[in-house]
Amino acid sequence: MDRLHVKKDYPLADKRPELILTPTGKKIDQITMEQVLEGNVTIDDCRISDRTLEYQAQISESAGNRQMAANLRRAAELTTFSDERVLEIYGALRPFRSTKEELLKIAEELEAKGAVLNAAFVRQASEVYQKRKKLKGDK
Repeated sequence: MDRLHVKKDYPLADKRPELILTPTGKKIDQITMEQVLEGNVTIDDCRISDRTLEYQAQISESAGNRQMAANLRRAAELTTFSDERVLEIYGALRPFRSTKEELLKIAEELEAKGAVLNAAFVRQASEVYQKRKKLKGDK
């Protein structure tokens, strides 16, 4: 498939709904209130998939927004992690919450699970926090 473009493919739900699948494989038009009430839609059916986030990244790039595309690709990597773990990592990245070693351990975990963009982000944060004295114990 060709890369997606903002002018021909955005918004995806209107112009390319066949591309939007939930992590469980349901199509977007299968997520209806009727299906929810009948018990045919679960919370996992309502989550965004890594593939959909990649499509959104391609659209963002085509519109000239590379930073948004990078953010969407990092988000795509995190779709395999539990919400709880994502929130724990987010909390650990707040200034003064983690030591450099703790952040590097998180980066190793992310990389081991295929989240290489996020691992690089956490490593970079550990370096910046060290330079700016924002690590746990620096106060």
